[in-house]
Amino acid sequence: MTRQLALLGSAVCLVLSAGAASAVDLPTRKPGLWEMKMLRTGGPMPEITMQHCTDETTDKEMSAAASPMAKEVCSKQDIQKTATGYVSDSVCSVAGMTVQSHAEIVGDFNSAYTVKSTSHSEGGAAGARDTTMTIEAKWLGACKADQKPGDIIMPGGMKMNVKDMEKLKGLLPKQK
Repeated sequence: MTRQLALLGSAVCLVLSAGAASAVDLPTRKPGLWEMKMLRTGGPMPEITMQHCTDETTDKEMSAAASPMAKEVCSKQDIQKTATGYVSDSVCSVAGMTVQSHAEIVGDFNSAYTVKSTSHSEGGAAGARDTTMTIEAKWLGACKADQKPGDIIMPGGMKMNVKDMEKLKGLLPKQK
C-alpha cells in the first residue's frame, strides 16, 4: 500500500509539473492508451510502468485541474518551447518540503515522448536529496473496452481515474 501511495504521489507531481498555467502550453496527446515507464535514480523507487487511457478532453481537463493546485504549492512554474521540444522549470513546496525541478520534454505526443527531469528536494523526513527521473511514454493504440478516458492502470492492476483529482487533493499533506 505504501508503494501505491508513492506511485499516486508521483502521478500527482507529474500532473502538477506538466499541467499548470505557463508561458507555453504542452500539446495534448493522441487519444488512446499510453504506456508510461518511469525510471528513477537517486531514491529507492524501482522502475514503474503504468498505462493511461486518454482523449483530448481529458488531457485538457488534467491541465485545468492541476493549475489551481500548482498555483497553491508552486512559487515558480514555467514551460518554454525549444527547438527540440519543451523545457519546464518549477519550484514547489508541500508539507515543509521544497522541490526545485528542471525537465526536458521531447517527442511528438502522437506516438512517443520522453521527459527527463532532475530535482533537488529539501526538508521533509528524508532531508535534502537529488533525483533524476525519466518518463518514456508511448502510444499503444485504442483504450481497452473496460477503460474510459482518465483511467490509469498502476502496477499490480490498481485503477484510478485522473478525473477524481479533487479527491487526490485531500491526500496531499497540509501546508503549515
